[in-house]
Amino acid sequence: MFREMRRKKQALSQEACSVVLEKGTSGVLAVSGDNDYPYAVPLSYVYDGEKIYFHCAKSGHKLDAIQKNQKVSFCVIDQDQIVPEEYTSYFRSVIAFGTIRILEDQQEKRNAIEKLAFKYAPEDNAENRQKAIDKEWAPLCMLEMAIEHMTGKEAIELVKARQ
Repeated sequence: MFREMRRKKQALSQEACSVVLEKGTSGVLAVSGDNDYPYAVPLSYVYDGEKIYFHCAKSGHKLDAIQKNQKVSFCVIDQDQIVPEEYTSYFRSVIAFGTIRILEDQQEKRNAIEKLAFKYAPEDNAENRQKAIDKEWAPLCMLEMAIEHMTGKEAIELVKARQ
């Protein structure tokens, strides 16, 4: 169903892919947009080891696209070190493929936003996070991406440096 990676030597393990998703702070969500054009939008997110969660407004291009087609991909770039003398970059990235849904259940929505709030403000106390969540609750929409396939790749130079 999913293509096999061509440059297998550069493939990241599933564990390494998870590390990239856990430490990343933003990525690009790609959906099937208007008139069959891809629509790719940068988003903050949280990965809980199984699923990826995003927050957004309750209307817009992204939600319209998701309601038509729940198949999406999400890309996170972990490293992109430009090496001018080699005319290249030493990169590491992950792409997750899966389906996305709008969380309608209030408890699921709250659990997801709490994970996101903790990721971006881990030093804050629970009471302050709850106040922030409650303040923005009415216009808040939460999305959950179930990962069906995940691949990661890094520059061959990074692979060789570890050997």
